[in-house]
Amino acid sequence: MQHRFESVEHASLGASVYGHLREALIEGRLKPDDRLRIRELADQFGTSVTPVRDAILRLAKEQALEMRSPRDIRVPVLDVPGYDEVYTLRLELEGLAAATTAKRIQSHELELFRRNIEENHQALSNGDMESAMRLNQRFHFHLVELAGLPLLERFIDSLWMRAGPVIALAYREFSERVAIQHHWEVLDALVARSEEGARAAIRADIEDGYEMMAHFLSTLRR
Repeated sequence: MQHRFESVEHASLGASVYGHLREALIEGRLKPDDRLRIRELADQFGTSVTPVRDAILRLAKEQALEMRSPRDIRVPVLDVPGYDEVYTLRLELEGLAAATTAKRIQSHELELFRRNIEENHQALSNGDMESAMRLNQRFHFHLVELAGLPLLERFIDSLWMRAGPVIALAYREFSERVAIQHHWEVLDALVARSEEGARAAIRADIEDGYEMMAHFLSTLRR
């Protein structure tokens, strides 16, 4: 495991550690097959091993981490069937979120998406794939958050914990068109308050990268 974590506050330690690990998975800062060591993480977070162990057990229960043994805890390496399941669920759930957001969105919130796409375009132009990946993730999560459906948000969050590490690795293979073109289409649908347009655009965004992701995953297993 190469990523390092900063220490956390001592209130609600278990939730804090869980939150930091969750974000690292979603943003792809933890990579497939990274090994997590409880003592090492506790030292980085500035905690005892107990909140770290509790957070890891919670993430393992959510299938975001894989406990091969008490001393061998790893970020899962998704295979193509595993990604297919995540992909299918994302199509339906993020499609629902986009349609709901199109119905609810306020005019001042549209600028959030426009700014995100422009910053992502700049990051891609600069070859800053880490920032581009982070902005891509934020775009999808803003779309979900503004739907105002906490349970739906929780389900999608779980899918991104599973897929984030491999999406981050594969992101360098994506063209700019695949990376953000459909984001402009999502924004156009939000401006028009078109529920079906927003649903179709975010589904197209997820679908467009499928073959590239499936090929990439097949190479990880060789």
